Amino acid sequence: MKLQKGRRALVTGASSGIGLAFAEALAARGLDLVLVARSADKLHDLATRLVRDHHVQVEVLVFDLGQPGAPRKVFDGVRNRGWNIDLLVNNAGFGKWGEFLDFDEATYSSMVQLNVSALVELCRLFLPGLLQNHGLGIINVGSTASLIPVPYAGVYSATKAFVLYFTESLYGEYASKGLHFLTLCPSGTATGFAEVANPEVARKRGSFGAAPALVVADALSAFERGKTYVVSTRDNYFSTAILPRWLTRKTVIGIVGNVFRKVAGK
Repeated sequence: MKLQKGRRALVTGASSGIGLAFAEALAARGLDLVLVARSADKLHDLATRLVRDHHVQVEVLVFDLGQPGAPRKVFDGVRNRGWNIDLLVNNAGFGKWGEFLDFDEATYSSMVQLNVSALVELCRLFLPGLLQNHGLGIINVGSTASLIPVPYAGVYSATKAFVLYFTESLYGEYASKGLHFLTLCPSGTATGFAEVANPEVARKRGSFGAAPALVVADALSAFERGKTYVVSTRDNYFSTAILPRWLTRKTVIGIVGNVFRKVAGK
């Protein structure tokens, strides 16, 4: 599934981190873009730079996908402007590090809304057009937490497990109709994720993890090779995808829980 010049991709959470890296990488390949995030200034600055550097068309839609109804507004904005979407990249999401009772119901409701409900709604809205217009497919951003349970990030881990299973199910239904579906499963990445997940931990540890550009390079390579999921970077594959197959689930929970207890500062 080649990412051809002249196609158009829609990227959510495009103002920073992995979403920004997707925008840069796709523009470098000659794809036109629709960028979605809630940070208007960052989106417009990014759009201006990508148009200048790569001579592609870049459109901006400013919406907070954590708000119910926002996915429909994104879709209506695309449809009303007559833009055809060939590749949907659902990247927007957030997590929290801490004990389950450390955070209130509103936080978890927002997390499920953004990580799960908005992603499903965007897939449901854009999939008919992808089929009708012989599009490329969908990349959904999961996590290595899609593959293993993560104590001290339980709701986040569960939302990302949903993303993996849902995306693979779409592959099972629609791959024969010419679309491809990929779940990107990054581990720690040098983005602003940690500042949201646990500001105190982020302050103590500073920036850490793989460069977003490397994570996105893994994703696009895997998409073009027809893989249904990819763990980025490769040094995380053994611990998250292979090792849990050899150990009991209780053992895995204990190992991961010990790691994340320290990450959460418990």
